[in-house]
Formats: sequence, structure tokens, C-alpha cells
Amino acid sequence: MTSPYGLRGRAAIVTGGTRGIGHTVARQLADAGALVCVTARDTEEVRHTAAELGGIGLAGSVADPGHLEEVVDLVLREFGRIDIVVNNAATNQPYGPLMDVDPDAWRTAFTVNVEAPLRLVRGAWQSWMRDHGGTVVNVCTEGAGHVGPHVGAYGTTKAALLHLTQQLAGELAPKVRVNSVSPGLVRTEMARFVWEPGEEQIAAGLPLGRIGEPEDVARAVVWLASDAAEWVTGADLLVDGGTRVRAAGTATGYAVHERLRADYHLPGA
Repeated sequence: MTSPYGLRGRAAIVTGGTRGIGHTVARQLADAGALVCVTARDTEEVRHTAAELGGIGLAGSVADPGHLEEVVDLVLREFGRIDIVVNNAATNQPYGPLMDVDPDAWRTAFTVNVEAPLRLVRGAWQSWMRDHGGTVVNVCTEGAGHVGPHVGAYGTTKAALLHLTQQLAGELAPKVRVNSVSPGLVRTEMARFVWEPGEEQIAAGLPLGRIGEPEDVARAVVWLASDAAEWVTGADLLVDGGTRVRAAGTATGYAVHERLRADYHLPGA
């Protein structure tokens, strides 16, 4: 299916672009005509996804500033421009009460979820967008707006990313639009431990009656990246199936929080 948002000839970078939301965003951008560069840690997945999309890719960690510099250089060398940046790569670790969080793990979470998006936007700005304009979309989370059990580190970093989005929107206007998308619970591998054991219960508690799919989020990202949203900047678009308004229609508890409490002692968490 062809996207209604014409992005032909524009160049996009998608971090965490080989799985879940990032992969679907990359595919929908390519379907809209964009030239896409994906980055993720697994070399084979990056190679496969780049070939699938007819684009390019570079394996590495967004926590490595050198990797982000290489991504910017690669895109400019191969595509000659950088029009769209989608900061999707993230970590949901460390998991557990903040009083138990290892300081090194806390710093890593901020490096991946907050510092890396800033570094990539800065690279794109200095090398192309300052003179030619562009759009940035950061993938945050519905949970950035409230607290939850055992996800304090993740929520805090995403709240910081939400503020960073708004700060950059003000600083980089009018050349660059900067927005965010905040998904609710989406069917991804990173969130599998939450949705898989009790999907029916969680879906029943949402006004729209189902958990999200990567396509739901990707459509919002592509819209914000396109000219259809040309007068939108500094916005956070909730794509959460009604999670924030569920209390108006049900008296039951929030099943997602029940799952998070139940899975506190996750293997490897």
C-alpha cells in the first residue's frame, strides 16, 4: 500500500530501525518515497533491513557518539541530505525500584534514551538541517506522563526526552520541526513480558479494546515527518488506544501496572 504522504527524494535516519516500531517506521517512510538509513546493534539485521527497504544501514550502538557521527557522514555521503531524523532506539533497563537501581545502569539509560537523540539531532543540524530545514520525531512513551511500578528509570528518561523535544522545537524553529509520538502498550519484543501473558485483560481495559500495533505508531510518525504536519512543532502525539482516558469507562485497575508488579524479578532485569 502506498503512503499518502509524499516524501520522495527525502533522506531519513531511523535508529533502532530493524525491529518493532522502528522497523515499521522505516518501512512506511520508504513506502512514502523516502531514502532510509537504519541503525541498530545487530549487523545482520541492519544489512537485511537496509536491503529490504532499498536503503542503507550502519550497525552500532547509539550510546557511542562515534557511531552517530558515522551515521550522519554515511547518509550525507550516500544520499547527499538529511531531512528526517526518527529517534526510536531505547532501553527499558534498569528495571525495578529506583532505590535499587545501579548508578551505572541509570547513566546508560540516560545516554541511550536522552543523550543519543540530542547528539544525532545536533549532527543532522550542523551538517544539513541548519541551512536546509528538516523534521525530527522522537519516540517517547505514554508512561512519561505518570508514574508506574518498577519503570521509574525508563519513565524518567522518557520524560526528559519529552522535554528535550519541546526545547529543541523552540530552539530550532523555523527551519526544523521537532515533535514526539508517545505510544501506549504496543506489540513489540521489548514489551512482550507485559502484553503476552494477559493481552485479553489489558485490551479489555482500554477504550479502543486492543493493544497497539507498530503500524499504529508508525503512521503517526510518518504524518509528523511529512508536510501534512507542516504547522506542527513541539507537539506530543499520544497513540495509546485511550490509555489516558480509561478511568472514565472502567472501574477496574490498570492491568499493565499489575503485570509490571508481577514481573519485578525478571530474568536479567
